[in-house]
Amino acid sequence: MKSFEALYAEYYDKVYYFLYRLCGNGDLAEDLTQETFLQAYTAFHRFRGECEMFTWLASIGKHVYFRYLKKNKLDLDSANLELVVNTYCEGCVDPEEHMRRKDIEKAVRTIIEGIPKKYRDVVMLRIYAELPFSQIALVLKISENSAKVIYFRAKKMLMEVLKFEFEL
Repeated sequence: MKSFEALYAEYYDKVYYFLYRLCGNGDLAEDLTQETFLQAYTAFHRFRGECEMFTWLASIGKHVYFRYLKKNKLDLDSANLELVVNTYCEGCVDPEEHMRRKDIEKAVRTIIEGIPKKYRDVVMLRIYAELPFSQIALVLKISENSAKVIYFRAKKMLMEVLKFEFEL
């Protein structure tokens, strides 16, 4: 019990921040974080140490978040996709770019919803959890090279659509 309390204290902020970045809502992120640690506690005996602790917790958190979306009949419209836009586009600072940015965000959301689950999972773990490819590979049970290829293919698909639609 003592070791799990230490784990909770050490990783709470990081897991909360990861989930907040996914959902963009502090109260929801708090609830999701609590659920993540509850599930981690019940499954702690199954943690084999094959990946870093945060990677394991982020994987649980991602599943908790997607279950929340499914349970509440929501989709990625509920996700905070501003990070994805920032990853693929340069920051827009002047006010007239705001609408263009919203259009890009909508396009990114549509693209991410339309790509296969394996691409979506890699993109979400890479961008939101900021996990290295080695950890993404462990979570998704694929090779590190596959994680890199999937991420760069997803990025290429996204950039092609954005270039076509928005002349980026």
